[in-house]
Amino acid sequence: MAFYDSIRLEKGMYAAGKSFTQVLEELDPSENYRNTELEGLDAYQRQLKRFDIKVGGAASDTVSKFFQTSDSAALFPEYVSRAVRQGMERNDIISDIIAAKTVIEGMDYRSVVSVPGVEEKSLKPVSEGAALPTTTIKTSESLVKLQKRGRMLVASYEAVKFQKLDLFTVTLRQIGAYIARQQLDDAVNVIVSGDGSNGAAQVVNAASSGSLSYDDLVKLWAELSPYELNTILAPTDAMKKLLDMKEMKDSHAGLEFHGSGRMITPLGAKLMHTKSIPSGKLIGLDKTCALEMVQSGGIITDHDKLIDRQLERASISCITGFAKIFPDSAKVLEY
Repeated sequence: MAFYDSIRLEKGMYAAGKSFTQVLEELDPSENYRNTELEGLDAYQRQLKRFDIKVGGAASDTVSKFFQTSDSAALFPEYVSRAVRQGMERNDIISDIIAAKTVIEGMDYRSVVSVPGVEEKSLKPVSEGAALPTTTIKTSESLVKLQKRGRMLVASYEAVKFQKLDLFTVTLRQIGAYIARQQLDDAVNVIVSGDGSNGAAQVVNAASSGSLSYDDLVKLWAELSPYELNTILAPTDAMKKLLDMKEMKDSHAGLEFHGSGRMITPLGAKLMHTKSIPSGKLIGLDKTCALEMVQSGGIITDHDKLIDRQLERASISCITGFAKIFPDSAKVLEY
């Protein structure tokens, strides 16, 4: 059994292909702490306990607590990554619109695509001895375009060393929120404009320009068939029009919205507000088969500078891209 208080920590543990926590878990597996007071903590959290570093709550320590020893300083980049990840998760819309997430090591990735025709979407009876109809799945013609999104953290150690970690975490979470919003912009752009192998989403026009009616939503639902309309992405102006529909103002819808903040969604679809879509459009999609998210590694922190130079200038970034799986499982309603 490896004891958490005897592990030598160094920046070389930020190895390519593995997170700092994964490296720690290999040296100090959490399963060895079952039925002990440390059960429920992962390997990184045990290291925080080892150095008595409290990162949250009213009794949180200052940033300087990480830099008391060279071992504890090695924990700082992982703290930054975790705080940024929390911000991304709290502002996460992407998980509600992607069908799959693929994590790769590298920058080159080709997705798969299937464009079934009308005949392929219907499973007709097959007579005895006859060949079964086929569905073609092929490799995408172009590489998934990966975008590096992030922020540069610029601050001297002297400027933040007496700041409470609880407050510093708020700033890092906000960086994560920025990255999540930028990734959503990329996802929406792929849905609307295409991913290089598959073109722009089919446009469904509303009955009259400038207005949005319940009949238009029904038209979008019908055009998306045989896929299921289970997710609607709408900008602010579309959200206002949806909330103003008489179908959304009945007694049950009103009680639900005023009581919980959740509105009765059009045609049972999950309605999501985003500013990533231009005014005059909304997106309807089947989240189970529309989009693949490709991520190169995890959150990347410049650990050398964070450890050696103590916050002088360090980058925090995440590399992601998006690809269409079934291109006609997402459509744009223009009004």
